[in-house]
Amino acid sequence: MKSVLLLTCGLLLLSCQNQAQNKQENKTQKIKPMAKQTIYQFKVKDLYGNDFDFSTLKGKKIIIVNTASKCGLTPQYKDLEAIYKEYKDKGLVIVGFPANNFAGQEPGTNEEIASFCEMNYGVTFPMMEKISVKGNDMSPVYKFLTQKSLNGLQDSEVEWNFQKYLINENGELEKVISPRTLPTDDEIVSWIKS
Repeated sequence: MKSVLLLTCGLLLLSCQNQAQNKQENKTQKIKPMAKQTIYQFKVKDLYGNDFDFSTLKGKKIIIVNTASKCGLTPQYKDLEAIYKEYKDKGLVIVGFPANNFAGQEPGTNEEIASFCEMNYGVTFPMMEKISVKGNDMSPVYKFLTQKSLNGLQDSEVEWNFQKYLINENGELEKVISPRTLPTDDEIVSWIKS
């Protein structure tokens, strides 16, 4: 009787061990790392209604900035254009997204914005169509930029016009820069040169 009891206990123990091992293997199989998302997955429209595919920027550093025409920070267009001209042949692209999320400071149409940028600041870097960078109607690009679950770096909130998002050569978010930090600031220029 003792041997039958010992045999039964041994079989139960072996069965429990197998079940535990199977559960662990199942957990390991189910937990798959999320594929890291990049800016390259996005296609948007520019100010003129043309398609703009971020995947065409592979291998370049990208500064994404939300812009406004009637803001105290609007003169940053001048600095953005200056660094774009200086570094565009060295692998830098600046992409502007006009947005009217802050105090109604970008009320114009896409055509009016394009005219304003060219006439007042000689902007030649790519400018996209007007979008929302906050709230329920936030653009998918800005969801990526502001949500750690999507960008893999950090959660952030767009504080004001001219917040800068620095994207590395692999399409990954690398830094978030305050709206009040000038585009010509050492922090940004050092990043461009690195």
